[in-house]
Amino acid sequence: MRFLSLWIALAVVATAQAQSDSTKTIHPLTDSSAAQSVIRGSVSEVVNGKPVPLVGATLLWLGTSAGTVTAADGKFQLPVHSRTNRLVASYVGYQPDTLAITNPAASVLIKLRSERTLQEVTISGAPGQIDQVNPIHTEFITQRTLAKAACCNLSESFETNASVSVSYSDAVTGARQIQFLGLGGQYVQTNVENIPTVRGLATTFGLNYIPGTWITSIDIGKGAGSVVNGYESMSGQMNIELQKPDDVNKLFINGYVNSFGRIEGNANWSKALNKKWSVGLLGHASTLRTELDQNKDGFRDLPLYTQVNAINRYKYSNERFMAQFGVKALYEDRDGGQLARFGSSRYSFGNTTKRLEFFSKMAKLYPEKPYNGLGLILNGVHHEQNANFGYRPYVGQQRTLYANLIYQSIIGNTNHAYKTGLSYLLDDYREQLGYILTNRTESVPGVFAEYTYTYPEKLTLVLGGRFDYHNLFGAQWTPRAHLKYTLSQNVTLRASAGRGFRVPNLFAENFGYLVSSRAVFNDAQLRPEISWNYGVSLTNEFALFGQKASFVLDYYRTDFREQLMVDLEHPRELHFHNLYGKSFANSFQAELNYQPMKRLDVKLAYRLFDVRQSMSVPSGDTLLLPRMMIPRDRVLLNVAYALPFDKWKFDATIQWNGSRRIPYLREGADYEQPPYVPIVYSPGFVNLNAQVSRAFRSGWEIYLGGENLTGFRQSNPIFAASNPFGPDFDAGTQAWGPITGRMVYAGFRFKPQL
Repeated sequence: MRFLSLWIALAVVATAQAQSDSTKTIHPLTDSSAAQSVIRGSVSEVVNGKPVPLVGATLLWLGTSAGTVTAADGKFQLPVHSRTNRLVASYVGYQPDTLAITNPAASVLIKLRSERTLQEVTISGAPGQIDQVNPIHTEFITQRTLAKAACCNLSESFETNASVSVSYSDAVTGARQIQFLGLGGQYVQTNVENIPTVRGLATTFGLNYIPGTWITSIDIGKGAGSVVNGYESMSGQMNIELQKPDDVNKLFINGYVNSFGRIEGNANWSKALNKKWSVGLLGHASTLRTELDQNKDGFRDLPLYTQVNAINRYKYSNERFMAQFGVKALYEDRDGGQLARFGSSRYSFGNTTKRLEFFSKMAKLYPEKPYNGLGLILNGVHHEQNANFGYRPYVGQQRTLYANLIYQSIIGNTNHAYKTGLSYLLDDYREQLGYILTNRTESVPGVFAEYTYTYPEKLTLVLGGRFDYHNLFGAQWTPRAHLKYTLSQNVTLRASAGRGFRVPNLFAENFGYLVSSRAVFNDAQLRPEISWNYGVSLTNEFALFGQKASFVLDYYRTDFREQLMVDLEHPRELHFHNLYGKSFANSFQAELNYQPMKRLDVKLAYRLFDVRQSMSVPSGDTLLLPRMMIPRDRVLLNVAYALPFDKWKFDATIQWNGSRRIPYLREGADYEQPPYVPIVYSPGFVNLNAQVSRAFRSGWEIYLGGENLTGFRQSNPIFAASNPFGPDFDAGTQAWGPITGRMVYAGFRFKPQL
């Protein structure tokens, strides 16, 4: 919930939002009793046409550290500064203001507007959606952006995003994987309403477990995340907000069907029970029962599946206390592999997932001190997963308990804010592939603190650290730092650095590679993966031919000190071992967002990855090689146009995906591994997606679109498909591009008018 995340992240937002949008000259009423050397006044907001005092609002002379805060009645007094007459007024959750004081003997009446209202307006219309106040480089994906595509689940929510790319991990399971800053999705801490969610055994299919119609927004933070949310953020942090029980949209219904035979239905419902209580229900059901084999290799291009998914949640709120709690339940089964006609000799992939989750969020509010906050997040997960890869069985179970207690306040004024708290994570894993067992129990209590300093309109510095004690790996120290510096009114520089660590899940994070005849060798000792991430970004907002534009450059590097290596260098073998050399990922991105005319948005982006790791080769040498399955280059162009009132909306996205290194495979009984490493690259390809939608005043909206409209697909994504039980069969390491061709879809959205 964005409101909940606001108070959880209050210190950062509060100190960062001292950016002023305008400078006003005040001619206040004369107060003959005021002394010439002191300025007096009050700060308030307007509620129902009446001024309401704001307690603890910050007043600072521009470019100095001289200032004060308002008292319980919203009033203040402040000595006049000798070098400036510009006074900056700011308050948590409100748009700051800068005033030119022309008469120090006058009484100043300052009225601030809600920052949240301003942000909603800005987000809906901006072509480039970068959080302007957050010192962490954060991109917004809003409901308006999500509606540019069918967005059936989280894995399909990044069609127009240049930073995140999603592709199938293999040619059989239907699992999708994220690539972010040159690394897989397991290195991105993916939260749902600030609760770590897509992790552990859910890494395999977790992106498919969050329907797109449930999502109200997605925040994507690049680089090391905040220590408040844990230690697992290594390349970035993603937070997904879902529809709330007190959402103004009481009902939302969505239906979807595509040319491959996939059918989906979603329903969101919320209702206020009284002034304090509200209830919400989110439901999802989808299925695919049509066998598809476009390349005629005898294997289903997409697995048959059925998923049922629901959330029931409640909210209680008053002036001093707020609570949310609820339960999530999911059931999904998948059936992939060869077509049914192969009978008893059929190579099959099957996977059944049962997941039950409860969550609770409680917050103590301080109306008289809105910069204070105390929150407690609790979450419990029971996840069961049973699968088979041909005749090779897999069984997985995860039980997780998560708790995070957060307190936030200020030191003197909102220029100095801090958050501190305690956390606890209990993970119990039971994984078995054939005869290989990887069971473990992790118990990790932790303590964290984060300090934020703001120099108004110029600088925001966040310094954080957490100490966690892992029952298996001992003490872990996680320092992180973020800097935001305003070079000019329209140019912002951000920099970050930080450490991250996580314990990998051997099989769940490499499901796709198991769809093969490769012999599995687990040569790795159980160790946490440890990395350092460094990054810098530059954002420039400017006018291009008289129209609004923004240009963003960013560079991030992730250096691993410890890492679980997935070794595909040896055909017919899959090795897991610990890092014994170098491993790093460099990511560079340039993005231009432009509005050449009203209601027309254009996004053009280029992304470059340089990802390398030390690998052993058949000759016995160790070489620093490009990491497999990571495309070096990507170009994205998105064009979106809407008629007035969004009556008609048109959207098209074209991507060029560069070549990537793939394993060298050769079929035949006389095959011999060469002593050198054959470097093989896939070709690049172009992909086009487009959608048109029509909205009606009654609340109905219909849409028609297509994916992969260029029709490009791999001709042979499965190696040795004719002999799946032979030694050369491999369906997990050759899927570098689209497996299916052109797909057309249609659907509707219904949201009753208020």
